[in-house]
Amino acid sequence: MQSDNITTQPLAEVFGFPINNDGERALRYRENKLCPFNNIVSNCTKNSIEFPLGVCSLYHKDKPVIICPIRFREDWTIISDAANFIFDKKDTWTHVGEVRLNDKHGKSAGNIDYVLVSYDDKGRVVNFGSLEVQSVYISGNLTGPFTSFLEDPVASFTWTNAFKYPKPDYLSSSRKRLIPQIIAKGSILRQWNKKQAVALQTTFYNTLPALPEVDKSQSDFAFFLYDLVPDNLSLSLKLQRVVYTNFASALEQIAKFEAGSIIEFTELLQKKLDAKRIGNNDIINDENTIAE
Repeated sequence: MQSDNITTQPLAEVFGFPINNDGERALRYRENKLCPFNNIVSNCTKNSIEFPLGVCSLYHKDKPVIICPIRFREDWTIISDAANFIFDKKDTWTHVGEVRLNDKHGKSAGNIDYVLVSYDDKGRVVNFGSLEVQSVYISGNLTGPFTSFLEDPVASFTWTNAFKYPKPDYLSSSRKRLIPQIIAKGSILRQWNKKQAVALQTTFYNTLPALPEVDKSQSDFAFFLYDLVPDNLSLSLKLQRVVYTNFASALEQIAKFEAGSIIEFTELLQKKLDAKRIGNNDIINDENTIAE
């Protein structure tokens, strides 16, 4: 795949295809706002059914970064890869999506993205495990370049507007989504002794703390790391590596916030203490605003 536009605009894939792909199939998907990655309907539904924001991945540091979780459904590779970890090869299995998980008190811990289920010859559940899929949140303006490209969909499209240029927000993706999911749903599944898998892109995983790795046979928790690899005039989802670990040790590392400077924190405390002693509420409130 040619990469002429990588550094001049942020759109890696629009409605499933790179913008420099002007083949018949790519044009049909673009014109009809279709999704080629096994969405629940034929059309893209990202953000809106009527006016979908059809960007599957964006360029960041010259690499395509997946920003839509449906993008991971290409050929259902993530499902078969996870099944290879969760089940024995002889097991008969399938998957179901969006399964509600309740805690002991009946309160929802959230929906599991995919539950992989093995069953016997009478269709009875024998075993199961989970697969969570996490794409990356973005910051900045993605609607601007997307709308501009659709108005003039040419391979030479450029977008050099530096103001709010779209980029992946890995920190929010982990703290607001991935970590809460692992804590809530993962804790319950671990108590049931069920294996868990998480599908991420390699660049996202590399922003997380280093995890202790174990042999596959000793693992109950695994990260499947994928990337988008050039394939003619398209990009293909390819498994790059599997990180086999254990839930307890993974949670301990992922949920641990790395400490900042104790000197800066102490200085902030000193300012607040000084302000309180002289009764200056404005300073205290200003500091609260800054901290938030």
